[in-house]
Amino acid sequence: MEAKKSLFDNLQNFFGFDNFKGEQEAIITNILAGNDTFVIMPTGGGKSMCYQLPALMSEGTAIVISPLIALMKNQVDQLRAFGGSDSIAHFLNSSLTKADILRVKDDVLSGKTKLLYVAPESLTKQENVDFLRLNKVSFVAVDEAHCISEWGHDFRPEYRKIRQVISNIGDDIPIIALTATATPKVQQDIQKNLQMNNATVYKSSFNRSNLFYEVRAKRTAIKEIVKFVKQNQGKSGIIYCLSRKKVEEVAEALSLNGVKALPYHAGLDPKVRADTQDKFLMEDVDVIVATIAFGMGIDKPDVRYVIHHDMPKSMEGYYQETGRAGRDGGEGVCVAFYSGKDIDKLQKFMKDKPVAEREIGTQILKEVIDYAESSVCRRKQLLHYFGENFNEAGCNCMCDNCSAPKTHFDGEAQLHKALSLIKLIGEKFDDCHIINILMGKDDAQVKNYEHDKLTDYFGTGIDDGEVLWNSLMRQALLNNFLSKDIDQYGLLHLTKSGNAFIDNPYSIRFILNREMGPTDEDEAEDGPKQGGGALDAELLQMLKDLRKKLAKQKGLPPFVIFQDPSLEEMCTHYPVNAEELKQISGVGAGKALKFGKPFTDLIQKYVDDNDIDRPVDMVIKSAANKSALKVFIIQNIDRHLNLDDIAASKGLTYEEILKEVETIVNSGTKLNLNYYIDEVIDEDKQEEVYDYFKTAEIDSIDDALIDLGPDDYTREELQLMRIKFMSEVGN
Repeated sequence: MEAKKSLFDNLQNFFGFDNFKGEQEAIITNILAGNDTFVIMPTGGGKSMCYQLPALMSEGTAIVISPLIALMKNQVDQLRAFGGSDSIAHFLNSSLTKADILRVKDDVLSGKTKLLYVAPESLTKQENVDFLRLNKVSFVAVDEAHCISEWGHDFRPEYRKIRQVISNIGDDIPIIALTATATPKVQQDIQKNLQMNNATVYKSSFNRSNLFYEVRAKRTAIKEIVKFVKQNQGKSGIIYCLSRKKVEEVAEALSLNGVKALPYHAGLDPKVRADTQDKFLMEDVDVIVATIAFGMGIDKPDVRYVIHHDMPKSMEGYYQETGRAGRDGGEGVCVAFYSGKDIDKLQKFMKDKPVAEREIGTQILKEVIDYAESSVCRRKQLLHYFGENFNEAGCNCMCDNCSAPKTHFDGEAQLHKALSLIKLIGEKFDDCHIINILMGKDDAQVKNYEHDKLTDYFGTGIDDGEVLWNSLMRQALLNNFLSKDIDQYGLLHLTKSGNAFIDNPYSIRFILNREMGPTDEDEAEDGPKQGGGALDAELLQMLKDLRKKLAKQKGLPPFVIFQDPSLEEMCTHYPVNAEELKQISGVGAGKALKFGKPFTDLIQKYVDDNDIDRPVDMVIKSAANKSALKVFIIQNIDRHLNLDDIAASKGLTYEEILKEVETIVNSGTKLNLNYYIDEVIDEDKQEEVYDYFKTAEIDSIDDALIDLGPDDYTREELQLMRIKFMSEVGN
């Protein structure tokens, strides 16, 4: 009883809390008793308290092994604030100067330091091992313990040396290992590697009931992100991207639209990264756009949304990153954008890895694909991955799949067929192989095993379709008719329930996956911007009349002012100022400035007169297209290089380089190509074509070929002259 009182007194005196959360009390009592302890607790469950409080109550110094400098700094700052002394907690890592290291070691030796945070790389250095042997170590806490396992999403080879180092520091030092994301396979691996097979295991539910999970098909992700953030103005959020380039792009788009956002990735100076992190914690910045390196251990309880511009490469990564949202139990929205193209990129990253690692990576990535494409409760799928069964009724419509209407199908016959086939071929294949047999696919592996000769099965599922079979196989796993051996290339095994169903089938309903549709985001975001709705025919006619009038006044062909596709796009987006006009394809800053005002004035009046509700996404500004190729072309034309040479250096055909140059000019950039045109086209020919375009109603090359004679001119010559004409007259 006295010990319990002391525990609560320390909790109250040091941290200011009256009660423990979940199993914290039992965990702390266990570590204080000198027992090895293994804690599996979701993000926001209060893991750090499990080692901080016993460290403060124990004799000696607790060593906390942590993978990230950001995480250490954050926790050390908090402990110093609670304890009122800088000596109470320190970290030892590569960011310290020699003088800093000496000060840390003095404080530890004098017994002032209760917690010493160490990076795994620093821990393995012999000088640090020798130093730690001089001190009384109360216990060792291994934070983010999933880094030990090759099956974990953040595998760190240094973590596998931790056990050996602890043994070198001293005998019988208790260990507490903690993780927020560990599948049963990873849990087993951690215990085996740390040699803590007799550890008391504390496993909390992985369910975060306050988080809303949503997966969207990736079409115009940046626009949707800007829209989402603007609708949640003033709330803290994190946006994760796979590449540094995309981080910069998204952060710039947000800043352009008046959002306080900063990028965060490993390519930035460490001081800038630390400063960015502090600004986020101090609420000087609302949104951080980051690669996955951001946010581990950042104790910001009020992050209201986490957006994945790209799907992560593992379900652990997804769970941990979404887990940054709503740690205070309040609102937390998790939106992920999914595209087959992103998955292809992730698979390419794995190509150079050793075979075993590649196989593991492929299995882990397949779980992400299944999760994104499935129509089943997101929570049920997520928790099943971590070995926890969950009834979807408990989701309370806190995911997009539970909120959306579903298509069900009676799957008794199909499930019986799939399970019987798995049993027949000896439980030695994965779900893709089973579906290939049922769909009658011309697949090499199916033929090698002569499974195309199984006439009762091969091709008998064609009428049901692949979407149905994918849905059924996924749900057969979720409902425990099957288990998947990730260790063995994802091979499927029948469970007790699966075998029982084969013997006594019964009526069962499954949910059909939604088809995501095409998600070619790159084309959608980099190519011509598509209209946001039906074309406004009345406005289009008014804009064409205005264009004709201006063309007459200026003595120019109408197409020089704005081309038809640009006018059509104005009729779906209704731009009412120069900034918005620049978002229209074929309208650069130059064109907007030179010709834009009469058009935006007309559109503004039309919108007011007809009480039109303009689409919100038109207000979203995007960064000027800084395509490296376009910059490269402009620079090399300024240097008077041949177009053929520019094309060859970028692996482009002559037709492709002309198309690129034409796009640049049509958007309003002036390019002087006379040095090249004078070399390849006679002066008389140039004059004739130039005069033709001066009087032409439309800028069609086909019409020009007919009028000027296909025997006298090539298509490329006319295209070059049209570029010269548009650049000189229009820009």
